Amino acid sequence: MPVLAGLLANAGWRRLFAAQVAALVGTGLTTVALALLAYDLAGGDAGRVLGIALALKMVAYVGIAPIAGAYAARLPRKPFLVALDLARAGAVFCLPLVTEVWQIYLLILWLNACSAGFTPTFQATIPEIVPDPAQYSRALSASRLAYDLENLLSPALAAGALMLLSYDALFVANGVGFLASAALILGVGLPGARAGAAGGAWRRTGDGLRAYLAVPELRAVWLLYFAVAAAGALVIVDTVLYVREWLGRGEVAVALAFAASGAGSMLAALALPRWLDRAHERRPMLVGGLLLAVGVAAVAAWQPGFAGLLALWFALGVGLSLVQTPVGRLLTRHSTEADRPALFAAQFALSHACWLAGYPLAGVLASAAGLATAMWVLAAMAAAAAFASWRVWPRADAGG
Repeated sequence: MPVLAGLLANAGWRRLFAAQVAALVGTGLTTVALALLAYDLAGGDAGRVLGIALALKMVAYVGIAPIAGAYAARLPRKPFLVALDLARAGAVFCLPLVTEVWQIYLLILWLNACSAGFTPTFQATIPEIVPDPAQYSRALSASRLAYDLENLLSPALAAGALMLLSYDALFVANGVGFLASAALILGVGLPGARAGAAGGAWRRTGDGLRAYLAVPELRAVWLLYFAVAAAGALVIVDTVLYVREWLGRGEVAVALAFAASGAGSMLAALALPRWLDRAHERRPMLVGGLLLAVGVAAVAAWQPGFAGLLALWFALGVGLSLVQTPVGRLLTRHSTEADRPALFAAQFALSHACWLAGYPLAGVLASAAGLATAMWVLAAMAAAAAFASWRVWPRADAGG
């Protein structure tokens, strides 16, 4: 695979990538299982339950990620990541025991508080393991592919598993994935604690956010993430309602719809390295934002059958990957090794603040005002975000 060319010779990167795949495939299984659990507990009100649960996920991300990024420079990277993997495994092992909606909310908050510390620290580690710029671009695409396995391979595995097992088994598989991730990270040589970081952790938390917002192209990226959140929330929250309630199809069809979005995202991630070899990140990311705005509007206007839904979910997956895959290159360009964890954490928190807007619109608004209304509001959000990002992003950064 061209994306992996040269990277496989790097033993540290191989283990990190395998750890990411193990954790994310399991997380994708939980995404499907959580939607089905919400439907079992709340029926037609599942969108509200799922929307609130995922909004709590974003609260954890927005509130904890910048603080975790500030502390990450002072903590030994390996035990920090392993401990968070073990805590995440504990959370998902508890999900099969859930009998009340409030228990979903509590466990989702626990799980994602741990992820808020893990993910930006993990992302900031990759450029230290893969310092060559060309190889790092490919490492980012490979990392994006791993995230896409959550949307493609996991739903496909879930569809097969649901033919034989209950969805509770998917939660258990996710727990095993986190344990495998922890074991793999134990075998990687990672940076230790840095004693010389200037200022306290709370000061560095603010410094990371201020440094991010001081860069015009990163401000444009943040705006673009509102389009990502609108389209992503539509897919993640409303797929189960659209497929089960509007189309009257079963659990396997829900998993296939998630897989269609993942397939589009994976295809875009495979194609991006060659595009980025010739162009600045501005062009593919703005094209992705436009595709998200058009795609969400098309869903709202057309309200397609199952085949049309699969096609539009595929297109939204392409747009999601075009926006999200190149972000690491921009963050690395505007950071040093010392402040990189804080800048990645700022990106993580600010981008997920956008999701904090998207999830309630897709879930709570759909429950209160109807799915059609929610889709049109999400379409307006995506369009406004794509246009604002295009206006804010300086053309000079794109090489003219």
